[in-house]
Amino acid sequence: MKFKLTLVFTLLITTSLLAQTKIKGIVVDTNNEPLPYCNIQFKGSTEGTTSNDNGAFYLESDKTWPEISVSFIGYKTLNYKLVQNIQFNLRLTLEEEQESLNEITIITGKQPKKNNPAIDILRKIWAQKRKNGLKHFNQYEFKKYQKVEFDLNTIDDKLKDKKIFRNLEFIFEDVDTSNITGKSYLPIFLNESLSNVYGDNTLNKEKNVLVANQNSGFSNNQELIAYIDDLYADYNIYDNYIKIFDKSFVSPLSKTGISNYNYYLADSAFIGKKWSYNLVYYPRRKNELTFKGDFWVSDTTFAIKKINLQVVKNANINWVKDVYIEQEYKLLNDSIFVLKKDYFLSDFSLSKKEKSRGVYGKKTTIYKDYVFNKPIKDKDFYDKKVYNSNSDSLYDKPRKFWDENRFEELSKNEQGIYKLIDTLKTVKKFKTINKVGQSIYSRYFLIEALNFDYGPIFSTFGYNDVEGIRVRAGGRTYKTANDLFRVEGYGAYGFKDQKLKYGVQAKWLLNKKNRFTISAGKRDDVEQIGASLTASTDVLGQSDGSSSLVGTGTNDKLTKLNLTSFTLGLEPKPNFELKLSANYKTLRSASNTFSLDYNDVNSPTGISSETNQFETIFSVGFYPGRKMSGFGVHREVANPYYTQFYTQITKGYNNTFNSDFDYTKVQFSFFRLWEIGGFGRLKTSLETGKTYGAVPLSLLSVAPGNQTYFIYDNTFNLLDFYEFVTDTYASFHLEHNFNGRLFSRIPFLKKTNLRTIVGFKTFWGSLSDQNKALNTTGSAIEIPLIAPNSEPYYEYSVGVSNIFKLLRVDFNFRGNYLEKPEVRNFGITAGIRFKF
Repeated sequence: MKFKLTLVFTLLITTSLLAQTKIKGIVVDTNNEPLPYCNIQFKGSTEGTTSNDNGAFYLESDKTWPEISVSFIGYKTLNYKLVQNIQFNLRLTLEEEQESLNEITIITGKQPKKNNPAIDILRKIWAQKRKNGLKHFNQYEFKKYQKVEFDLNTIDDKLKDKKIFRNLEFIFEDVDTSNITGKSYLPIFLNESLSNVYGDNTLNKEKNVLVANQNSGFSNNQELIAYIDDLYADYNIYDNYIKIFDKSFVSPLSKTGISNYNYYLADSAFIGKKWSYNLVYYPRRKNELTFKGDFWVSDTTFAIKKINLQVVKNANINWVKDVYIEQEYKLLNDSIFVLKKDYFLSDFSLSKKEKSRGVYGKKTTIYKDYVFNKPIKDKDFYDKKVYNSNSDSLYDKPRKFWDENRFEELSKNEQGIYKLIDTLKTVKKFKTINKVGQSIYSRYFLIEALNFDYGPIFSTFGYNDVEGIRVRAGGRTYKTANDLFRVEGYGAYGFKDQKLKYGVQAKWLLNKKNRFTISAGKRDDVEQIGASLTASTDVLGQSDGSSSLVGTGTNDKLTKLNLTSFTLGLEPKPNFELKLSANYKTLRSASNTFSLDYNDVNSPTGISSETNQFETIFSVGFYPGRKMSGFGVHREVANPYYTQFYTQITKGYNNTFNSDFDYTKVQFSFFRLWEIGGFGRLKTSLETGKTYGAVPLSLLSVAPGNQTYFIYDNTFNLLDFYEFVTDTYASFHLEHNFNGRLFSRIPFLKKTNLRTIVGFKTFWGSLSDQNKALNTTGSAIEIPLIAPNSEPYYEYSVGVSNIFKLLRVDFNFRGNYLEKPEVRNFGITAGIRFKF
């Protein structure tokens, strides 16, 4: 009996192993030249792939297939019989069809736009796309399960022998092979989430309510989870552009697709009960943000049944060697298809060479339990913040919950990730590597025994002409990322002025539901007021121009600031913030070569050098589309380029706590990033302000200069500090990044993947006679009070980014106000930018 059971068990295993087909190879023509974008399918099925830019392909199936079909327009279809279920190193040769070559030019791969049945089908897809799927209904609901996994790939003996893996060899026990690329890989991270999604097409709104989330070894790290969510943001294949890794790729279903892709009708067959067409597409030009692949589209409804998209090798995208997307749709009734499964694979690598190692990022999303036309009774439902009094419970569900609720079982290797990470967390070497990586990313170094986070690390050293070399040490209390109470502070010392500076602040989140916070702090430090227009209400906030290590000129126009502040904050609705601060500050010049003197009838000398000021600041911030991670007193922004509306009203009082001036300053700023499809991204920034009442120079609005060689947003690269002083101003910044579109059209620059950036900045302002009189004392070190009211100041720039994939260099040109011999007419600024 035992022998029979063993025999049956062995046969079952053998049968399951045999019921697989794996093939890998290259497609070439009769001249032995690789053929890209060929269609390879298991004959008689809809399972297939396309060859890459080098003609290489990999195809896998759980079933056994005896034959494959290889086709490409202009070539004879090749039917190749498989001798074995697993065959690698295949070399398949396609012969040209001479008759087709006589009719149209096929050699370059260009397909006709007219009299092409594939284009006719594409136009019918355009006509129906707004009627397909969820667009059929006024309201919809569904459940979503999402799994994101990261894997080390191209695992070989050479990698295993690396010094970094010494004493960590056990991690290689669960190596598997990708069914997309055929490469070996090792799972190292897994994140799972369950959500309920609600949408209303009449309101054009959608809401995702998180039910549960867990990840391997990084529990409660909402910052990491938010970053992953933003990295793998949802997309719609019917849109003209598909946003992936902050890039806008032209969709093969786009109305502009004819100008970017070649299409041909490859096959037609029944899929389920629907007659469907198979269209293959590939780029017309290299180096553009496009895909290659194929899709199956249903007849009559012209809804997509299945589609795969693969980013072409020469696309201008950094750190990503390969991207593969596959979507499968479910037929609800005779005419409506809805998304059933979405699979996304990305191969992150420093090199795009075929054999280079990297990291797979894989996202699998499964949709089910669709409900339609069930109106939400509460009209404010989509704007209300989802609040859970015990938010930690979302990230700490027991294993039984996940076993019962995930939409598909984890593979053996995926299950092993949780065990692997738990084991690695006990290994000292891994803990060290992990801690170093987290410190570089967060800019803080955690000392767990003291519950103290040292940093920011990169603010340790600085330089200016007042302090000389400046050293700074600071940190914050840190128990968890979601601390409700936090104290942070720093101490700094200048070796030239030999003075100690400091700052300390405490923040407390009293109510997580509406984010009611209180904070109080004190700072005694040196500040470059001329580097920004809207001062931060954060006591520890300091401008970038205060202590840059390298500058273009003398940085001596610094202010000695002693500030005490108390602030209340409230967020009654998501991304709608209210703040009220009460500040008392003392300002005076920190330099013997810079004057903040003003005329004062109450002073024995008629001149005062110090301003004592009590003020209240009320601000309103609205940030639609902003994504935040965490729910403690301190949160991190997950998507940096969100739209911003900000208004700040500052009221100064005289004779309150011996305050000197009575005034009101009103300021407004707006920022937005505009995605312009294949033409790149446009950043716009507008800021205006007006001060009512006479105030000294230390309280006026200074055009923000940039006396460094580094790129800083919302500053003017060719203005020195205090070159323009105003009480009424308007500032506008425009910057467009072509994302490589221009360089991709220049033959000898195509392969460089460089990207062009153009910018324009302008500043207008005026200064009242009353303020001029108050601040004109006749001092020998007094700065000229100049405002650009006759004509706006402007400068423009042309930049090249993506140099060595990291460096951006801007060439800046000053447009006017060139009379002074010391002004800078031209300058170069640079910055390190980690961009895909």
